[in-house]
Amino acid sequence: MVLDTAGADALFLNARSQNGFLADRPVEEATLRRLYELMKMGPTSANCSPLRVVFLTTAEARARLVPALSPGNVAKTASAPVTALLAWDTRFFEQATRLFPHNPQLYDGFANNAEHAHATAFRNATLQAGYFLLAARAVGLDCGPMSGFNEALVNSTFFPDGQYRINFLCNLGYGDPEKLFGRLPRLAFEEACELL
Repeated sequence: MVLDTAGADALFLNARSQNGFLADRPVEEATLRRLYELMKMGPTSANCSPLRVVFLTTAEARARLVPALSPGNVAKTASAPVTALLAWDTRFFEQATRLFPHNPQLYDGFANNAEHAHATAFRNATLQAGYFLLAARAVGLDCGPMSGFNEALVNSTFFPDGQYRINFLCNLGYGDPEKLFGRLPRLAFEEACELL
């Protein structure tokens, strides 16, 4: 199946990284659940599915995040109805019998090798985070993914037991067109790709 032009435009061409959100448009829990149900279906290595998402849906929850934010990310986060903490589970391999029931012993290689587990969890959670952005756009949400934050402070504030580790943040809601910047250039195929 090929997406029609409208579908492709919604996911890529018309979608923009948002810097501000409309205050009068909340995000319903059902929308966040639909986002997750779509995102979780994207493939990961041995179905390891290490992404964990904490949705900050209240002003109080987002206020806990503010001390960890870079100054340029404070106002845009305050305007967002939801901020998602996209993290990875350091012990994803404990789900082996549920996620890889036909061969759960395969996950022993992760449980017994911390470096391999870290690389697999981080890589696949990042892959899932890409699915997350596309799923958010597919359910009609605008996204504002962000790197500018103090990683150690986010982890100590929201994941103090150390099992989850933050990857990046993403504001979600309905974008304020007044807050958009002009689209920045992208590399041409010939600059970024090679055919061998």
